[in-house]
Amino acid sequence: MSETLDLTLDEIRALLAPILPRHAAFDGWRPPAVAMAAQQQGIDPDIAQLAFADGPFGMIDAWFASIDARMVAALPPETLAAMSIRKKIAALVEARLDLLAPDREALRRAYAVLALPANALRAAKLGWRAADAMWRAAGDVATDFNHYSKRMTLSAVYASTLLVFIDDDSEDHADSRAFLARRVEDVMRFEKAKAQWRGLGGGERLSLSRFVGRLRYPAI
Repeated sequence: MSETLDLTLDEIRALLAPILPRHAAFDGWRPPAVAMAAQQQGIDPDIAQLAFADGPFGMIDAWFASIDARMVAALPPETLAAMSIRKKIAALVEARLDLLAPDREALRRAYAVLALPANALRAAKLGWRAADAMWRAAGDVATDFNHYSKRMTLSAVYASTLLVFIDDDSEDHADSRAFLARRVEDVMRFEKAKAQWRGLGGGERLSLSRFVGRLRYPAI
């Protein structure tokens, strides 16, 4: 307990975030999950509640931020350097799935929270943040409209893959991985098409929303 007395609220939040889902799976994304995680780490429960004063969304936000950090740790630049862009993106999403796999029930409960109308904008920001973390880890340095279109398409791929993953009982989540491979292939085709459209002065902006819709709601 003495080692945790000098932690800031942000540090407590980061410390508890990775273990919150194992309690949220049973208690939901509610204060009891924070209390159980705090007890596990020797943190004063009242102080822990202050670290998550923003409620269920704040708990989920902190968990997803920990996934971002652990994804980068699992696939450092030297590991990704020799991969193609396609393989980098697939590897990064798969790394996230591996990190989320032990806590799929918590993920299912998190999706129920994020699906609330009041959380729609904030949920979209979390998806964007995840996509941004993946593209940055993949070495993307685009700063023009390409920067935004890449993140928009990848956030759609990631969101649709998670929806499959939540209920995927195949061995080693093979169905989710196969679904992801198809969606990443779609992204690569789109990136190739964008390069051609730029060369022709074509309508990248007009086609983007339709393409993203296909990624989120693909034909079965």
